[in-house]
Amino acid sequence: MTALTAESLSRMPARSVRALIREGRWSAPTSGLSLGHAQANMIVLPQDWAYDFLLYATRNPRACPILDVTEAGDPEPRLIAPGADVRTDLPRYRVWRDGELVGEPSDIRSEWRGDLVAFMIGCSFSFESALLDAGVPVRHIEEGVNVPMYLTSVRCVPAGRFSGNMVMSMRPIPHRQVVTAVTCTARFPAVHGAPMHVGNPEAIGVRDISRPDFGDPVTIKPGETPVFWACGVTPQAAVMRSRPPFAITHAPGHMFIADRRDSDYAVF
Repeated sequence: MTALTAESLSRMPARSVRALIREGRWSAPTSGLSLGHAQANMIVLPQDWAYDFLLYATRNPRACPILDVTEAGDPEPRLIAPGADVRTDLPRYRVWRDGELVGEPSDIRSEWRGDLVAFMIGCSFSFESALLDAGVPVRHIEEGVNVPMYLTSVRCVPAGRFSGNMVMSMRPIPHRQVVTAVTCTARFPAVHGAPMHVGNPEAIGVRDISRPDFGDPVTIKPGETPVFWACGVTPQAAVMRSRPPFAITHAPGHMFIADRRDSDYAVF
């Protein structure tokens, strides 16, 4: 059997990559896979908590841009990938009880219940094709690691029982290409859009950029600026702060790959 690599999966249709994930043949981060297809973060909550999260997402659209919401008990994300199954089609999940992480399975069918609602949230992996097309380097793809993500000091707007600080992903950008990176990503507000911060990490509470809270560190070369985008791991920070009795999320960097194209979310 031919070994699978991110490069071999980069031009594969989303449906085919999801099938490989469902079969257990891909368990690594999804950045760079099915280039041109949108990717999505996920949080699954009991229906009793779903409205509070919907309100939280509405008040914090940069960090939590909703692409799809499933019916209670239905694992099919009908808007972004008809026929897919959120219980099996992500490489790795996180299971939370009372705000504590209790497991990271590759399949959540045994955890699924009739009252669960899945929120599919825009992911910055979706605009990486635009960065690459513009000649802007994406370091975590170059180095074959997960994108670095940081829990910042930027507070989200509370809603219902949810509160917490924003998580941001970081990509080092050559100084001369920062404006290009900003304008490229600003076209995609449904998948986090333009950066939240450019430059000094300490200004957003990041004390050691070499030690991300989620994901992996990447090389920052001389002549490069750290650029930070709002990140769909923000709901996980809210879960840790707000402690719902039960939740399931994607593992950071291990996304749902949608049938929808990146271009579907471009605004100009």
